[in-house]
Amino acid sequence: MAVLLDIKRACKRYGEQVLLDDASATITDDGRIGFIGRNGAGKSTLLRVILGDEELDAGEIVRHPRLRLGYLRQHDPFLPGEPVIDFLKRDSGQAEWKCGEVAGRFEIKGPALAGPVQSLSGGWQTRVKLAALLLHEPNLLLLDEPTNFLDLRTQLLLERFLRGFGEACLVVSHDRAFLGSTCDRTLELARGKLAFFPGKVDAFLEHREERRRHAERVNAATLSRKRELEDFVARNRARASTASRAKSKAKELERLEFEDIDVAEPTAAIRCPVVERRRGPVVRCRDLAIGYPGRTVASGVDLDIDHGARVAIVGDNGQGKTTLLRSLVASLEPLAGTVRWGHGSTLGIYAQHVYTGLPEERTVLEHLERVAATGTKQQRILDLAGAMLFRGSAVEKRVAVLSGGERARLCLAGLLLGSSNVLVLDEPGNHLDVETLEALAR
Repeated sequence: MAVLLDIKRACKRYGEQVLLDDASATITDDGRIGFIGRNGAGKSTLLRVILGDEELDAGEIVRHPRLRLGYLRQHDPFLPGEPVIDFLKRDSGQAEWKCGEVAGRFEIKGPALAGPVQSLSGGWQTRVKLAALLLHEPNLLLLDEPTNFLDLRTQLLLERFLRGFGEACLVVSHDRAFLGSTCDRTLELARGKLAFFPGKVDAFLEHREERRRHAERVNAATLSRKRELEDFVARNRARASTASRAKSKAKELERLEFEDIDVAEPTAAIRCPVVERRRGPVVRCRDLAIGYPGRTVASGVDLDIDHGARVAIVGDNGQGKTTLLRSLVASLEPLAGTVRWGHGSTLGIYAQHVYTGLPEERTVLEHLERVAATGTKQQRILDLAGAMLFRGSAVEKRVAVLSGGERARLCLAGLLLGSSNVLVLDEPGNHLDVETLEALAR
């Protein structure tokens, strides 16, 4: 068993936000590790430090001399218009036949291999990035939210791939079922500290909860004993006959210690804006055909949706879910048919990759001020930012330093500050931690 990475007393902060605080952990070559933590805790930052893209403020990371890293990024590494095969050759430096062979393991063949990467759905783009990883022949995979944009079929393919991968993996994900299926160890980053557990994520969470309950029981007993001693000392210190016993009890009182219990971390509070209730159809499609020049994705689509409805669009990657949404909101011209929105319908749109288009030079507050509905008061903006966990100096953070989850929360905050009475959300759960997803669902 070789140590691939030895993280020693790592420290990293952005302004007042502490991401790593004297954090230590060891990663060996014989395990698949699920890496968990809340949005913005610093998981992606630690991955960038491991890759050498960022530096620690203090501490060090010792790398094995034969370490070969493979990194699945949250953000896309593709060039505009670049074909899949060209990206694989450019990224790996491997021959075309080798790139095609590895791509075939992820069912990327024929037109998909020769066509531009950016014409593929998010799930198929993830397959391309996984193929690129294998071409580098890594002995440690770093996967940052690998299940984003994946349909069930592709996720099952990824699970089989990871279970059969003979080297080490460090997998960042908020999908606990996926981590439970693929990883046999757990690493948590919380409040700047790394905690390693030699078991699956559910066992770790149960262990952590049991430790918390145990600490509460110990503290309750300690508090009871503290009160008992304080009462004895108060009643007996002035009496000559019991003064020595009171002094002994006072010393025992000084030695009492309480267990540290982490306070629950704050959770996003997502409240939809109050809008005028409307009735009747919100959108109606007749004989709609969607797709791109020379390629029809779907045709003969008839659709009626009423105000107040909650409608889910499901299907495999590449079947046209995003194409349908883009056609409905007029960001893509339908090939045929009609789309009519009801009178007074105001759309709030969360596109699949919307977080990647945020202006990186703006602060959180500047962005929310730009996208808020006209006349929105500053306090309303600050209150909403706080509800989405951008509190205090966090509103002055620049978009460039935000994690994927923080960017997703910022985009959702922008929607909630608008005056939309119709929300169109394309994969809104990507990058969000479990707690924020639950708040969104409510």
